[in-house]
Amino acid sequence: MYALVEFKGKQYKAEQGSLLKVDRIDAAVGTTLDIDSVLLIAGETLQVGTPYVQGAKVSAVVEAHEKARKIIVFKYKSKKDYRRKQGHRQQYSVLKIGDILGSSGGVS
Repeated sequence: MYALVEFKGKQYKAEQGSLLKVDRIDAAVGTTLDIDSVLLIAGETLQVGTPYVQGAKVSAVVEAHEKARKIIVFKYKSKKDYRRKQGHRQQYSVLKIGDILGSSGGVS
């Protein structure tokens, strides 16, 4: 069983017990979140929202806050003595998916 959820403007496939890497959120480690913007729930039956499934939610626990590996952004124009070097390191949070509650209220 899995659900497609929209979280902070991006869509993720959430399975029970799986880990999701999402953009950094301001929540302490161990905090429980409820994600109400569920687009689809696939289990024994398929529930598709328009755009969201009414009454459905996915609970998740913040496991950690981490950083991705550093990337280098280098810009230059040939023969013009223009060089710019910039680094970027994306911060993200790891969420562990708990229960997936369907529109009927129970675990579907």
